[in-house]
Amino acid sequence: MEVRRTVPVKLDVDDSDADLLRATIQQFLDSANYIVDVASEGEYVETRKSVLHEETYSDVRDRTELHSNHVQSARDRAVDALKSVVSKWKKGEYASLPTFTTPFCEYNQRNATFYDDHATLSTVDGRVTAEYILPNEDRDTPHAEYLFNEDYERTGATLHERDDGLYLHIRTKADVDTPERSKNGTVLGVDLGVENIAVTSAGTFWSADELNHWRTEYVERRRSLQECGTRWAHENVQSVGETETWRFTQELHRIANELVEEAVENDCSHIAFEDLTNIRERMPNARKFHEWAFRSLYENVEYKAEERGISVEQVNPAYTSQRCSTCGFTHGGNRHQESFACQQCGYENHADYNASKNIGLKLLRNQTGGEGGAPVGVRLNSGMVNTNGVTSVPNLA
Repeated sequence: MEVRRTVPVKLDVDDSDADLLRATIQQFLDSANYIVDVASEGEYVETRKSVLHEETYSDVRDRTELHSNHVQSARDRAVDALKSVVSKWKKGEYASLPTFTTPFCEYNQRNATFYDDHATLSTVDGRVTAEYILPNEDRDTPHAEYLFNEDYERTGATLHERDDGLYLHIRTKADVDTPERSKNGTVLGVDLGVENIAVTSAGTFWSADELNHWRTEYVERRRSLQECGTRWAHENVQSVGETETWRFTQELHRIANELVEEAVENDCSHIAFEDLTNIRERMPNARKFHEWAFRSLYENVEYKAEERGISVEQVNPAYTSQRCSTCGFTHGGNRHQESFACQQCGYENHADYNASKNIGLKLLRNQTGGEGGAPVGVRLNSGMVNTNGVTSVPNLA
């Protein structure tokens, strides 16, 4: 099967080259907006690329200094956005015509060349060389896994401008063997939290202490620097932010790898997460940072599990923290902070571990009775449990 991955890399360019890249981005956006205007000036919105190519290509080349492939990419971006709007109109939904304002520009193998430590990029005035700012530790990173992996071909990139500089999101692809999906495997339930970033039904806990500590440290350092008000302090705020984001990203990448490996070792066919919608409202102590961390972890697990033939799904989290995973009795008084004690059957355990089993059981109920290959139980720290609450322990003889 074909696997596609995108690796973001910060660029190191001098001021003059950075100005050329920014000018290229601006002309790219202006071109995309011009094409939208042309496409919508008639009785209906034109979304055929061939027609818009005839109507706009020469005009855009005359009014810009863009590479021909940039012009074509701007047209494609405009057409994709227009098709999305038209699709909403057909459903009776409100949508305004697209306007491109976020600074970005598309590159492919004709107007960019990608190397291990730099890329050469076409601009409105020739090509520039952009060095990559790479992590000091290249083990267990997306860069090592995809960007520097000879099995992955670099197919293109999107140049982005952020407050702290220019970034190149490099696209890669590879043909890999289609993984064999586990037949009648098991579900690995995953509970997310502020104290423990993830807890699985197999009994593994990943503490959030380090992430929370880094976050607190970063907030304090940023506040102190902002109070200084100097240009030096402002530049250091950006530097601290880049460092912390990288640390968070690498830690979540590591946890995702370990979580997927646990699923593989336990012959799991599915990994179940709680639905991330409105997760901050459900967790009183969660901050915007935690919401970002949960989504990043989920996305990392999703694509890593796919490569191992494991499905990753979300389930409705309602009452998973209050329900007893042993007898099913559901009551708000069952949980007290990190402790769970069922008021009916007496089952006691860590509240997050109990919730992870309930999350796995919810997906199991959804999957049982479906097509072949549906899981038959939820993986526990010893054996597994099915929808009837029957726990089986492996034969160690």
